[in-house]
Amino acid sequence: MEISLKELWTVIHGMVFGAVFLTAFAGGLAGLWSYRAGLITFEGAKERLQRMLLGLWAMAIMAWVTVISGTYIVYVWYRDPAKDSPRSILRANPKTIEWHSFGMEWKEHVAWVAPILATAVVFIVSYYGPRLIYHDRIRRAAIALFVIAFAAAAVAGILGAFINKVAPVR
Repeated sequence: MEISLKELWTVIHGMVFGAVFLTAFAGGLAGLWSYRAGLITFEGAKERLQRMLLGLWAMAIMAWVTVISGTYIVYVWYRDPAKDSPRSILRANPKTIEWHSFGMEWKEHVAWVAPILATAVVFIVSYYGPRLIYHDRIRRAAIALFVIAFAAAAVAGILGAFINKVAPVR
């Protein structure tokens, strides 16, 4: 089996960077969900905060690495002006043009929501620190932002897998 450099970067972008962010989401969500008064003490919140911030920062960084590698490495090959580029292949067939017009538009634009919102969540948790256990509405807002970030990334990942199946970067 042989894999080209472009195919390798596509795998690294989606199956390494993207998958790490999506997989780690469950841990981040559980940490945020249980970070509330009644479940932990203020001292316990201080101890847990460092671990949660480390995980949230790692996830935000991974989201940025995923989107940047997709935009500035893989997407460049997708948009190659050659007749056999993935973009040309998708746009040439009426049955696959939606993969380009909807799928790639999502990946080009909406996928950027994931790292932006993940970073906002890290900022909220960093700013409030252990006091966040007493600010239930803010903690829930952070959870909502986190879920939206996950949803944007998950849809982008699913679309990317399908697009790569129909018209792979080679």
